[in-house]
Amino acid sequence: MTVVVAQGTFDILHPGHVHYLSDAAAMGDRLHVIVARGENVTHKPKPILSDGQRRRMVDALDVVDEAHLGHPEDIFVPIERIDPDVIVLGYDQHHDEERLQSALRDRGIDCRVERASARDAPAEELSSTGRIVDRIVERRC
Repeated sequence: MTVVVAQGTFDILHPGHVHYLSDAAAMGDRLHVIVARGENVTHKPKPILSDGQRRRMVDALDVVDEAHLGHPEDIFVPIERIDPDVIVLGYDQHHDEERLQSALRDRGIDCRVERASARDAPAEELSSTGRIVDRIVERRC
């Protein structure tokens, strides 16, 4: 059985998230998703939705076998517990694959790192949380 891990913030689920997780699920038999804790999100604005709400929403998706909250201090703790064969990064996630692979090796975690494919979305479709928030502000404020 091939165990796959995907990870992200997943604030306001949108078609880009569904594509990423579907792509990740297709790379194995079982998909675990690690949802970042809001306190650990440093590369973009903090999530609007609570940690638990984001985890429950991701867990409700058919392609997801199990959703977990990330560890508050060490991102590798849930990865060590899940022991995946593959970690799938979103096509536009900020992670450097080579640095991640090196950090995994240093921790004794033997798995490969892949990138999900990009999604060709219609121009009018909002496929990022930031764009969704901007549209809400534009229309409601």
